[in-house]
Amino acid sequence: MQLAIQLAAAAMLAVTMTLVHAAGVVGIARLLGLDRPPCETRRRMVGVSLVLSEVALLLFALHMIEIGLFAAFYLAIGAFGTAEEAIFFSTSAYSTLSQPAHGFPVEWRLVGSIEGLIGFLLIGWSTAFFVTDMNRLLRDPGSH
Repeated sequence: MQLAIQLAAAAMLAVTMTLVHAAGVVGIARLLGLDRPPCETRRRMVGVSLVLSEVALLLFALHMIEIGLFAAFYLAIGAFGTAEEAIFFSTSAYSTLSQPAHGFPVEWRLVGSIEGLIGFLLIGWSTAFFVTDMNRLLRDPGSH
């Protein structure tokens, strides 16, 4: 029974993080005008550098929100006593650093492991988004 609960919780978190990440990436693209044709994007190299820096910082913030959601889940199930512990564990799992958490409940360890897979996929998605936009901005002949 505990396995089914862990898998259901992990699936719920995976769907939630996918929706949050999709909304975040679309929001970043719209906020910075990356969804417009290249001729409408910023044209100078300084402008391109600024846009790429903004994209990187906003993607970082998006990942921190997702880590925070996992940490909130861990606090809600009583896996950790403080927000700092939950955020540390979540960041470690999400980034696939995988530092063991002393005292983490065995009955929830599968969710912690699956967080690593979810984080890996979302970081990969962000990388693809960033590289695609970087190439698009740098290849726009008017951007130099």
